[in-house]
Amino acid sequence: MIQKHKNHCRHCCIKINDLTVHLGQNCVLDKINLHVHCGEVIAIVGPNGAGKTTLLRAILGEIPFKGTMESLLGGSEFRRPKIGYVPQKVQFDSDSPVSVADLIIAATSKKPVWLGINLKLLNKAEEILALFSAGHLLKKRISELSGGELQRVLLAMAMTDEPELLLLDEPSTGVDINGLAMFYHTIRNLRENHDVAVIVVTHDLAGISSYVDRLVLLNRAIITEGIPEEVLSDQAMLRTFGPALWNVSSLPVILPEADSV
Repeated sequence: MIQKHKNHCRHCCIKINDLTVHLGQNCVLDKINLHVHCGEVIAIVGPNGAGKTTLLRAILGEIPFKGTMESLLGGSEFRRPKIGYVPQKVQFDSDSPVSVADLIIAATSKKPVWLGINLKLLNKAEEILALFSAGHLLKKRISELSGGELQRVLLAMAMTDEPELLLLDEPSTGVDINGLAMFYHTIRNLRENHDVAVIVVTHDLAGISSYVDRLVLLNRAIITEGIPEEVLSDQAMLRTFGPALWNVSSLPVILPEADSV
């Protein structure tokens, strides 16, 4: 069961040191250094082809990289962090009978869903979903969910194993403004109530900036990073994204689709 924590120790830290990725002769990521503490949310932004998706894939262990990644727990224990992941896109057959309850129970129970779902498992699934403002979705089919609803269900699934690091890949994709506001509010609650470090890859500069502790501008290497107010006014940021940033406080800026790198 997902545990809540009112106070973050801030001594627990995920450390990514000199992470470098080569695809053939091409250096896609060059000496990325990121330290993110429990209860901290970092947003990674950058132009198409900057290597944002590659960074997530490297962290997940899907592609080889040079460098190190480890979690420092309580000031002494070093090991690879336990990771939760919410992908950018998940494809479901529109005729699929799979329900939200089926997904959550499959993620939390060793018993195969096709053997039947008892009331105890159903209640547990509803409790987990309720933590992410999704309890009312329990009996809905996955194919019936809106983009924002599906993101919250996937977030609940990613958190069931109580990860130390949560990766979110383009949560704004396919989500309307209201759904996105709800999702970002849920992320803020994660920061306040759970000892988990969060890294969000996004193009939604305006929407995400009020909900994160740090922004990181990535373009194969880290160009600049800091609190949102400082990074949004940084000259490197202005050169990368241009005039759109001048209205960042009043308009939702949704940049082009995620890069393919």
